[in-house]
Amino acid sequence: MRMLYSIAWWLALPAVLGRLWWRGRREPGYRQHLAERLGFYRGASAARPMAPVIWIHAVSVGETRAAEPLVDALLHAYPDHALLLTHMTPTGRATGHALFARHAARVMQSYLPYDTGWMVKRFIRHFAPRVCVLMETEVWPNVIAQCAGHHVPVALVNARLSERSLDKAQRLSGLMTEAARGIACVAAQTEADAARLRQLGVRNIQVTGNIKFDVTPPDAALIQGAQLRTQFGERPVLLCASTREGEEALLLDALKTAPLQDALIVIVPRHPQRFDEVAKLIVDYGFPMMRRSAIGSTPLMADIRIVLGDSMGEMFAYYAACDIAFIGGSLLPLGGQNLIEACALGKPVLIGPHTYNFGPISDDAVTSGAALRVPDAAAMFDQAARLLQAEETRTAIGLNAKAFAERHRGATARTVALLRPLIK
Repeated sequence: MRMLYSIAWWLALPAVLGRLWWRGRREPGYRQHLAERLGFYRGASAARPMAPVIWIHAVSVGETRAAEPLVDALLHAYPDHALLLTHMTPTGRATGHALFARHAARVMQSYLPYDTGWMVKRFIRHFAPRVCVLMETEVWPNVIAQCAGHHVPVALVNARLSERSLDKAQRLSGLMTEAARGIACVAAQTEADAARLRQLGVRNIQVTGNIKFDVTPPDAALIQGAQLRTQFGERPVLLCASTREGEEALLLDALKTAPLQDALIVIVPRHPQRFDEVAKLIVDYGFPMMRRSAIGSTPLMADIRIVLGDSMGEMFAYYAACDIAFIGGSLLPLGGQNLIEACALGKPVLIGPHTYNFGPISDDAVTSGAALRVPDAAAMFDQAARLLQAEETRTAIGLNAKAFAERHRGATARTVALLRPLIK
């Protein structure tokens, strides 16, 4: 099965590279560091470190931000080690650069090569990692096989596996079972995730919790959020965070008749390549709009109805500046997004019906009184309007959200303890 999988990769490679180049029209980062994606390393930025290497693979923005507490903890626990952070997307790489610039002397970044044996072998021989730490759901058969061949133990941490992903994996059971058996240990987010991973044949699983609960809002982001709120003025602020394709149209349709005429709406698309598309959509709907990048340090004009969050690395600031946070990816069957950051800042959270990628966390937040689930965009605006008129209720939900986030902290320390035997 793995041989057929590798052949399929080689056959698809011209199309994959063509798509990469095509995406580079809108995101130039996709055309940078192409050699790394093929397992070639040149220049000072790709130099092999002299110190032992701990390798963490965080595919994109969400996984990279989730890895922050773990990176900090490993750098502290192993001061004589370097850390290699790999990604698959330029936004993930840019996020890693922003988060770990303060550790530039010890944290390297690279793209992980495509999952062919030859390319991955070149990567492992070049960087010679002591351990491979895969974040969340990133199980790559050839990566795991090459790690086994080079005696590099593999850990899957902050691991989650939905029922939908389990069904897909079981259709490729011959391929995924081999990969699962090559994983030395797993730090699962929940008991349900652990049970599904065991069905794939993964062994040595411990439930450690979700590392994302250990992310601490940076002081600079809180200061920036307070400044933003001052610029927004005295109007209540509803944040629509991490919206996905198709959701903005639903929100703008519902906003036409929503009982929120005095509120400022801040929309932050999940993917930066969609900023221009969403800006045009807002203009087409006729709402007075201003981009975050155009506001600068000046007060927002009172007639602006929507602010488009077209900046990177400011999500904590947006949460700090809002009264209520709606978490996108949940109005359509897209699986939802992470609500932990909003809860950590004590913000009342609204989520849609589709949160299967974050099911246990979302359900627990609703049960804990930290979040409210709404069926559609119109109901979301109605609920937001009710909360904005009921300060006592809004405050209570915010306190529940903060307590919910605090209660789940500690996964990072448990994960580091699990990794310790592998980092020799």
